[in-house]
Amino acid sequence: MKTRRKLMVLLVLSVAGVISNKCTKSSDNNNPVVKVKLATSPTLGQYLVDQDGYTLYFFANDYNGKVSCTDGCAVVWPPFYAGDITMDNLGSGLNMADFDTVMVNGSPQTRYKGWPLYYYAPSSGGYNTRETAGQTGGEGVGNIWFVAKPDYSIMLVNTQLIGSDGKDYTGIYTEGTGKTLYFSDAKGITLYTFSKDSFNINKFTKSDFSNNSVWPIYESGLMKVPSSLNRSLFDSINVYGKMQLTYNGWPLYYFGADNGVRGSNKGISFPAPGVWPVAIKDMMSAPK
Repeated sequence: MKTRRKLMVLLVLSVAGVISNKCTKSSDNNNPVVKVKLATSPTLGQYLVDQDGYTLYFFANDYNGKVSCTDGCAVVWPPFYAGDITMDNLGSGLNMADFDTVMVNGSPQTRYKGWPLYYYAPSSGGYNTRETAGQTGGEGVGNIWFVAKPDYSIMLVNTQLIGSDGKDYTGIYTEGTGKTLYFSDAKGITLYTFSKDSFNINKFTKSDFSNNSVWPIYESGLMKVPSSLNRSLFDSINVYGKMQLTYNGWPLYYFGADNGVRGSNKGISFPAPGVWPVAIKDMMSAPK
């Protein structure tokens, strides 16, 4: 009799355990782990972090959407991979369409708006240790590493200038090789200035915008810029009813022949080198 009662108790406990497990799994399915979310800093505003609050970064050398930080670089800046991204595992304010995956030497890495994402693990005591959750010590490192933000209106690209004539140019528009650090929009599309413009005055665009397809104005209100840039040097002007962003008095443009290709900077030699220079941090103020 006692044996029978013991068997009944074990059976009841077993069934209860199965039900409990099913409830737990159901609860997990209804509350998936958030793999990427937004954190907020008093100085940096909103930026991307992983599920545990570790800060994620962009690299200016990844202008073309490809990963250029590998080997020793990846020890200091470990790649971030979130796996499959769905709306259920994204934090509020993020869009699934902005995420995808790039393969690096056979390993996957998550991208946001075409920028591969990284952690920061600076050297300390001879070891590279990933910064703790909530830290943003990688912001501005080398002027080419920046916290990943959802609302940049200006980003920085670091690459070779190659004109529409197929020639390599330096940052002073003589033929030669070497990277130039310049402004792009949030998705890495090159931004230019026009050497004939005056301070906050667009001298190129026609009132009917009939030439806007050649050098489209950069229509953007100023939202966020990398911390290495002086936000107060940015402004907006009204160009025949449209708002154009300016920097240090220089109106900002795209080049139509770049065709929206990340890192393309063909406009620097059209119609001649230096007529339409890329926008850079240390450019002189536009003439008044």
